[in-house]
Formats: sequence, structure tokens, C-alpha cells
Amino acid sequence: MNFREEWQLLGWYEKFEKMVCVTLSFVVALVILCALYKLGFHLFHLLVTHGVDPLDHKAFKTIFGMIMILLIALEFKHSIVKVIEKNQSIVQVKTVLLIAILAISRKMIILDTKAMSPMTIFSLSAVLLSLGLVYWLMRERDDRVAARQNNS
Repeated sequence: MNFREEWQLLGWYEKFEKMVCVTLSFVVALVILCALYKLGFHLFHLLVTHGVDPLDHKAFKTIFGMIMILLIALEFKHSIVKVIEKNQSIVQVKTVLLIAILAISRKMIILDTKAMSPMTIFSLSAVLLSLGLVYWLMRERDDRVAARQNNS
């Protein structure tokens, strides 16, 4: 079935949903391109102009944090594109969990342990562990459903 035939079969709300997802996809792509440009500019400025050592702990955390932000944005865009391409009506909860895990992992990586209270570090760790557990449980459930469908 081609795009026009599929579009004809959609109701008004599904068409609205698709248009919002396409618009969001372009907006996120624009944000990613701007962030990539800023990352390149910032890296050039840090390494060439200031001669900062990329292996310096603080510089590494800054650079790695910026790269992680781009990865999170790419995963977010991927989840939107998946909705458009696969005719899903909603963003999958597993994808949202993965994005949250990435975001908290980024926070943990760039965390300054001397400036953070132990309770804050413990809280972030507990949230990360909880999100990971929920993701694992959802993946296990999906694997069982897929196995049942393959056996049928």
C-alpha cells in the first residue's frame, strides 16, 4: 500500500497525529543540527584556542556531557520517526524509559561528587535502577508475547 492509500484510510485525528509527529521530527532534527554545530564550535574553541587537554577530567566531562545530549536527542527523534513510519499511534513507553535512562546516566557521568550531597547521588542511583528494572520487565513481557505469537 502506498502513502496516498494509507493516508486516505486514516481518520482526521490520525492525520493530525502524523502531521504533529512530522513537524516534531523536523524541529528535533533542527535542534540536533544546531547542537552539533555548537558542539563542534565548542570543541574547536576548547582544544585549539584554549589548548585544553581533552583527557583533563573537567574537560572530558564537559565534552562527554555534550555528546550524551546529542545521543539523547537522536534517540528522541528516532522514537518520533518510528511513530511515523510504523503507523504506531503513540510513542512506546519502552522508548521513553530508554531516553530517561540515558538522561539520568548522563547526569551521573558528569556529576561532580564533591558538590553533590550523598542523598542526591543515592536518589539518582535509585531512580536509574528503578527505570532499568521497569525497562527490563517490559522487555521480558514483550519477549514472552513474541514467543507465544511465534509458537502459534
